[in-house]
Amino acid sequence: MSVFSKETLTLLLPSRGAEHAAQEAKNSWQLTMRRLRRDPASIVSAIVIVLIVLFALGAPLIAQWTGHGPTEQFRETGLSPAGMPVAPNAEFLLGTDQLGRDVFVRLAYGAQVSLLVGVVASLAASAIGILIGMTAGFAGGVVDTVLSRLIDLVMSVPFLLVAIATVSVLGPSLQLSISVIVFFSWAGLARVIRGQVLALREREFIETARSMGQSGVATMFRDVLPNLVVPIVVYTTLMIPAAIVFEATLSFLGLGIVPPTPSWGNMLADAANGSMYMVAPWMVLVPGLALLTLTLTFNLLGDGLRDALDPSSTKGARA
Repeated sequence: MSVFSKETLTLLLPSRGAEHAAQEAKNSWQLTMRRLRRDPASIVSAIVIVLIVLFALGAPLIAQWTGHGPTEQFRETGLSPAGMPVAPNAEFLLGTDQLGRDVFVRLAYGAQVSLLVGVVASLAASAIGILIGMTAGFAGGVVDTVLSRLIDLVMSVPFLLVAIATVSVLGPSLQLSISVIVFFSWAGLARVIRGQVLALREREFIETARSMGQSGVATMFRDVLPNLVVPIVVYTTLMIPAAIVFEATLSFLGLGIVPPTPSWGNMLADAANGSMYMVAPWMVLVPGLALLTLTLTFNLLGDGLRDALDPSSTKGARA
């Protein structure tokens, strides 16, 4: 005979189940962090990203420390007697551009733009991709067909040409740049999410939720969405550098951030204007290396997160 009454078991079992779930989540998090720590490239990438974020956030402090504004021109000290940019020195740590503006200060403010566009556009594109992908995979039938064709249509459009045409007609702005990047970024994640949901919707726990009378929307967000954390985190991380490069491309072509607001793309455009990089190589090296570093570190971190979150991966299996 059991020493526990039915009432006691009713109180104890949910508590033990919750504790077991919490313990499993804790163990999974610890295992993920252990795998991530074993990847030196991911650790270094995360540190570099944090430093770049701090660099961007500290842009006003850098401007105050140097006494140079991001759009302020120093034609007497920032340009040579011949009107050429001055090389890096004690006053201008990374030199000046063709207008006598401090490249170091502009680099910091340009980092703000790149990170803002990358993070905001990627999060918005992820939200759209998750919603459309989950709806297509879970609903099936006509809904899946229509949304799948929409995904194929967006992915088949030559995004750069359409982006150039759109920005040329409506005029360049930060908001429009983000909107264009979001429109052409969500489809890839939506296709991945749809494939994952198609596999998940036939699992036993989904059938159980349906048999209990749970609505389709509730099932998607309560039971399906938590099982999509790995692809969502990985693809969102990898979309950030793609969005940053996209913004830099538009700004380089004069269709992104409106000058004199600094961005890494229009800083590269300034270097290309009149072949200034021939006489002032730091004008192309500084923003170019910054853009390369930021995109590379995000890609390496995304690869590391994929290996750490996916136990079936080769690196993750060795942890």
